[in-house]
Amino acid sequence: MTFDLTAPVPQLVKKNILIVDDHPFIIEGYKNAITRYNPKQYEFLISQAHDCKSAYDIIESNNTPSFDIAFLDISMPPYEEKEIFSGEDLAKLLLVKMPSCKIILLTMYTELLKIKTIIRNIQPNGLIIKNDLTFDELLSAFDKVMKNEKYYSQSVLKMLNQTTHNAIEIDQYDKQILINLAKGSSVTEMLLNIPISLNAIEKRKKHLKELLKIRSGSDDDLVREAKSKGLF
Repeated sequence: MTFDLTAPVPQLVKKNILIVDDHPFIIEGYKNAITRYNPKQYEFLISQAHDCKSAYDIIESNNTPSFDIAFLDISMPPYEEKEIFSGEDLAKLLLVKMPSCKIILLTMYTELLKIKTIIRNIQPNGLIIKNDLTFDELLSAFDKVMKNEKYYSQSVLKMLNQTTHNAIEIDQYDKQILINLAKGSSVTEMLLNIPISLNAIEKRKKHLKELLKIRSGSDDDLVREAKSKGLF
């Protein structure tokens, strides 16, 4: 048997990956799964961050390569200075800075409303409920996204198949109102932060209270119920 020593060695395809999660052991689990995916075909260059600020700094850095895939936890310590409050906000930033980046979102939320809001606002390539997450689940999700397919975990699919006659829809203005109420912003501050009139803000607050069945009329109760449903 003879070997052609002049034959070119196949070059590995390099993929830049971003992982953002505030639990280091989860990041290590993601890295372990990713690096085992077709190691003879791909080389994965992985960047990692543990909160919204460190992720923002990586994304905005001029030295950062364009990411091919980003794994983003939804709930993380916020970066209020830049109005980055969650993995959703990081996803929106990535889609502006790196529109070809595929987004995989991971969350503990199991509220149908929150899941529908994520899908509507982000249209992620992958969405996984963390309670569904296993090593095989993660590899399956990664494989589908690498093949330009969408991946929703079983809990997500089950929720989306539920009857949704009472599903609540909110937009970015509603979310900003809730965020400002939670921060205890004054009326003046809210008008500076939200580009709609005071009358429009009050109407939206009333509508949100009706949607969430807040009988007390209290802003604190509105914020508490909205948070429990994962609206912000």
